[in-house]
Amino acid sequence: MGMLTRMSTIVKSKMNRILDNAEDPRESLDYSYEKQMEMLRNVKRGVVEMVTTKRRLELQAAKAQENLAKLDSQARKALEMGREDLARLALERKQAAIAELDGLDQQIAGLELEQEKLTQAEQRLQAKVQAFRTKKEIIKAQYSAAQAQVRIGSALSGLSEEMGDISLAVERAETKTETLRAKAGAIDELAASGVLDDPMGGQDDLSRQLEQVSSSASVEAELAALKSGLPSGEKKSLKEGQS
Repeated sequence: MGMLTRMSTIVKSKMNRILDNAEDPRESLDYSYEKQMEMLRNVKRGVVEMVTTKRRLELQAAKAQENLAKLDSQARKALEMGREDLARLALERKQAAIAELDGLDQQIAGLELEQEKLTQAEQRLQAKVQAFRTKKEIIKAQYSAAQAQVRIGSALSGLSEEMGDISLAVERAETKTETLRAKAGAIDELAASGVLDDPMGGQDDLSRQLEQVSSSASVEAELAALKSGLPSGEKKSLKEGQS
């Protein structure tokens, strides 16, 4: 029995949790409001029925009042005609009509009291329903706002995780970029210093000697040109100095 009771409690707990997750409080509030409105409509219908009944009794009382006057007139007329028996019959009917009228008046007075109570109850219920409707709309708005906040928070949480991955990727990219830039700078520096010159592409001894001869010939030609431009005295002094 203890095991069965525990299992029943667990099942009920899980079912309540499932129902709680599936329940939309806005729908529950709207349903409660509709039930209250139905109750209010029933109260209003009761007031209308009571007023209708009272009105019908008032019409009967009016007819009974008219009948009293008629019977009183008939009794007087019977006495004038010397028919005391008919006058007595009319007065007996008058007494019955009076009793009926008294009963109708009591019923009407009772209905008026009930109508007043029911009308007051209707007004109180109307105020409560209106207050509930206002509170219901506020709670629904707050619930919708809370839902939106949860959705935004979840989105921001997911975005934060994604941005963390993106930050790592950006950091790796920046590190690789700096490494490449450093390598490119080192290559430029080595190229400028001549370390990276191709040894196979260098000149041999013959080429260097030819370049030196060509360079010396250029120097001699330029020197001769300079000499030719000097005055005669300076040329003679220059020759004596060379000898």
